[in-house]
Amino acid sequence: MEDYRAVADAVAAEIAAGRLRPGDRLATQRAFARERGIADSTANRVYRELARRGLVVGEVGRGTFVRAAPRTPGPALAEPAAAPVDLELNYPVVAGQTALLGEGLGRLLRTDVLGDALRPVGPAGTPPAREAAAALLARDGWSPDPARVLFAGNGRQAIAAAVAALVPTGGRLGVEALTYPVVKAVAARLGVTLVPLAQDADGLLPDALLAAHRSAPLAAVYLQPTLHNPLATTMPRRRRAELADVLHRTGVHAVEDTIWAFLREGPPPLAAWAPEHTVLVDSLSKRLAPGLTTGFAVTPAALTERVATALRSGAWTAAGFALDAATGWMTDGTVAAVGRAKREDVALRQSIAARQLAGFPVRTAPSCYFVWWELPEPWRAETFVAAAARRGIAVTPGAAFAVGAHSAPNAVRVALASPPPDTLAAALAALAAVAAVSPDDAAVG
Repeated sequence: MEDYRAVADAVAAEIAAGRLRPGDRLATQRAFARERGIADSTANRVYRELARRGLVVGEVGRGTFVRAAPRTPGPALAEPAAAPVDLELNYPVVAGQTALLGEGLGRLLRTDVLGDALRPVGPAGTPPAREAAAALLARDGWSPDPARVLFAGNGRQAIAAAVAALVPTGGRLGVEALTYPVVKAVAARLGVTLVPLAQDADGLLPDALLAAHRSAPLAAVYLQPTLHNPLATTMPRRRRAELADVLHRTGVHAVEDTIWAFLREGPPPLAAWAPEHTVLVDSLSKRLAPGLTTGFAVTPAALTERVATALRSGAWTAAGFALDAATGWMTDGTVAAVGRAKREDVALRQSIAARQLAGFPVRTAPSCYFVWWELPEPWRAETFVAAAARRGIAVTPGAAFAVGAHSAPNAVRVALASPPPDTLAAALAALAAVAAVSPDDAAVG
């Protein structure tokens, strides 16, 4: 049997050497097979291996293209800078929050309190932590039972535990056709098959979930009903009720990710409509800071022990010190105060984005820290990412969110949270200037 990995290594070397550049289109698989003297089936495996390594991406009706190379330190925009402008990852941090957090740590410096905080805790945490988390997660008339709250080291681990508890190895997990990239990685590690489900301007389509389940049973569905990443949509109450009805009728469980929900008022989570079928996951990473990553999982009574077992077996439980600190910040109002400041901050950043990207087809929401930008022709997402990188700006290609090898949208997600506002404005202006010209002109600009 021909070693497809050796052929993939050769192509990877061409990419690393710059002989194949970001945005270059590869030959069709049949033409590639003839060029390399290999079977068509081997060429197919080579292309799949290159995609798995993140070196290429397939676009429907367009072909297979070399992805943007990893960004390297260099000048951002037109001025020298120590690092690129990060519009890829969202790290919302507001002025004054460090001082607020520091004040809350004083209690932990007492030797008696510190001794307790350094002890290990289980998935159920402590009674004060459960009460504080239940109060924090309550919204629009819905409040979780503190007895049903479990804790993870971070939100990603809460997602992983929920998926591990609900979906057996080889099982099927429904996801929105564009979904949080971490879920793709979690599914790959757990041996779970992702099933893309259609969505519209109101979110996941209940009929799509029902049809997929009837085709071959789904063990669960993962979704972000509020401020969906990357499309910024929020599912209205009517759609949530319709989706809950499908969950009741089919017995499918939902993993509801509410990581961005703190930025806007209502509606209640899907868990309010289908409490016995929904595991709600959240964390403090966006509410506070990426280094403060206590995760939450609110479970139905029938699933609490299964999710707790997954947390223990995956070593995903929260650290005692972090949980104790988080409990203090939730209880003394620090988390709420920082959340209010971030709602003001996101409004400012949205005004900057609206001004700098005026006239371009973007999808976002007034309380959203990211923008989904559908690129004008003849731009392709990977080529645009490469052009942005040459200017010291990092953005995320739509392929990172797409489920399935042939569904990469011609769009990019632009994160708004990380740079200072003036840097954000300059970066968005630079991206708008790139998008306004052809790729050839941008390459020499």
